[in-house]
Amino acid sequence: MKFKDMGLPLVFLKPGEVYVTEKPALVKTVLGSCVSVTMFDSARCVGAMCHGMLPDCGGKGCGDCPEKLKYVTCSVKYILDKIQVKGADAGRLQVKLFGGGEVLSSRANDWKASVGRQNIEAALSILEDLGLRPLTSDLGGDRGRKIFFNTQTGEVLLKKLRKTAVESVY
Repeated sequence: MKFKDMGLPLVFLKPGEVYVTEKPALVKTVLGSCVSVTMFDSARCVGAMCHGMLPDCGGKGCGDCPEKLKYVTCSVKYILDKIQVKGADAGRLQVKLFGGGEVLSSRANDWKASVGRQNIEAALSILEDLGLRPLTSDLGGDRGRKIFFNTQTGEVLLKKLRKTAVESVY
């Protein structure tokens, strides 16, 4: 089945954006070192997805900062708040986590310090702090991902991208 045959509107989620809805849609994003968290409550048919670029805001807080959604910790808190406003129950949420790849080679090749690794750790930490546990995840590695989140069913379709010959600039 092709996505166009699903009859759902397609929404492209860019880095630093979130999408929270009660309406059926197919939300697409492309991830490298960024991470996406999806949340879905089947009883309320409400779904949410974020695309975090950096681990956290460095203690600035998630208040009214105009750039808060680019941070993993802030964007996860934000979508949880917004999905609960729409009637979702945190105890029923299906949470899924994707991304955090090491897609650019580096001379140091320091996996511990990579942005992808930091994003994964930030996502897992904030989910734990919020009392949420991922139902499934696809994290790390050396390839990017394209994901499609069906806000009507909570299903996430994942396509791993081919490795490229891109190298970081020194």
